[in-house]
Amino acid sequence: MSRRDLCIIGAGPAGMAAAVEARAAGLSVTVLDEALRPGGQIYRDVTRASEARLAILGPDYAAGQALAARFAASGAEHLCGASVWHIEQEDGGFLLSYSQNGASSQVEAAKLIVATGALEHPMPLPGWTLPGVTTTGALQILLKTSGVVPEDVVLVGCGPLQLLLAAQLVAAGRPPRAIVETVPTANYLAAGKHLPRALRGFGYLAKGAGLLLKLRRAGVPIYRDAQAIALEGDATLEAVRFTSGGRGHRIETTTAGLHHGVVPNQQVTRLMRCEHRWNADQHAFAPVCDTYGESSVPGLFVAGDGAGIRGAVSAALAGRLAAARIAGRPDSVTAPLVQALARDAAVRPLLEALYRPCAQALSPSDDTLVCRCEEITAGQIRAAATAGAPGPNQVKAFLRTGMGPCQGRTCGLAVTGLIAQSSGRSPDDTGYFRIRPPLKPLTLSEMAARDD
Repeated sequence: MSRRDLCIIGAGPAGMAAAVEARAAGLSVTVLDEALRPGGQIYRDVTRASEARLAILGPDYAAGQALAARFAASGAEHLCGASVWHIEQEDGGFLLSYSQNGASSQVEAAKLIVATGALEHPMPLPGWTLPGVTTTGALQILLKTSGVVPEDVVLVGCGPLQLLLAAQLVAAGRPPRAIVETVPTANYLAAGKHLPRALRGFGYLAKGAGLLLKLRRAGVPIYRDAQAIALEGDATLEAVRFTSGGRGHRIETTTAGLHHGVVPNQQVTRLMRCEHRWNADQHAFAPVCDTYGESSVPGLFVAGDGAGIRGAVSAALAGRLAAARIAGRPDSVTAPLVQALARDAAVRPLLEALYRPCAQALSPSDDTLVCRCEEITAGQIRAAATAGAPGPNQVKAFLRTGMGPCQGRTCGLAVTGLIAQSSGRSPDDTGYFRIRPPLKPLTLSEMAARDD
């Protein structure tokens, strides 16, 4: 088994940029990615996007083509369709076990960069498990990979991704039926104090204003400060019900996209027992990393949204910075990257104050399903916490929350939040699910068909 200087998990903007930087410094690099083509979520399928699709998805998406081309020319080994299911520390490095083409293999590396990106924040609302209800991110994936555009979608929640998808649907000729936005008026006041700093990232503010103008010109109705949201239907979604402006509304639809932010994907860093802390501004856990992205586990770096949500531009910068640090590049190389990251992140405090997660979804009613895989309600989780379960792992033992196919990716933060609310403790005190191998469901045949 060959030993690489560096292994990278994920071929999104952070992973691709890290690979390009590391190869330029002469390091041997292997990139493992579950997708069949590079790009991650933000640049998904950008290498085969048609001109028509690029026009719909916009220039920020199209910018991924140049990065993907540099990655392809870098000489880094790219293992596509490779799902990493375990990582071990040994001999001052890391041993990664992964599944590809129905068989398991292993690769060793002196250093490791985790660039697994973000997940959408769980948004448990009444009826969110009905067929026809999905996430905004999932709708955008369908648009990027297959050109599938829903005919009557209602977008529910808040955040830049919500506005971006709505504008992309307008460009595709099928504007959303409505946007049901959960941002309360108080959030605008809270965000206002961050405006002077956010002006350093004026480009992002201009893009947001442009998206809103596009939606207004297309006549897309936006319902502000939506509350008491329910997704109605028997066998499938039939309507979205909510209150806004002191009035009740009911919009008939067969498709709804839910979204109220993204959070770091912490599965790998939790498996490796990296230290994590609760970020109250982003309402999520993130691994504790230094300026260069190195975690509490020596030699393990985290780059991109997996270290904290900052977007695609910052992800690429963070990937380059981590790789430059691993390669021992001088401060003349790393210092400008640190400065660029600070400039690009200037708008984040404003966005985080404005688009805070939906209050109703953070504290769902007792009869709302939270763990979709095991069909566990918010009331059952609250009852387990009241009965003395100190954290998610004990609730898992009581109720099987987090033991289904998603392994807690969908419900993890919601379970932590409910326990924290019920016990009056902070999420840092209640903690998160303990992640164990395999990281993803694995067949016995994949384990048996080892290449050794």
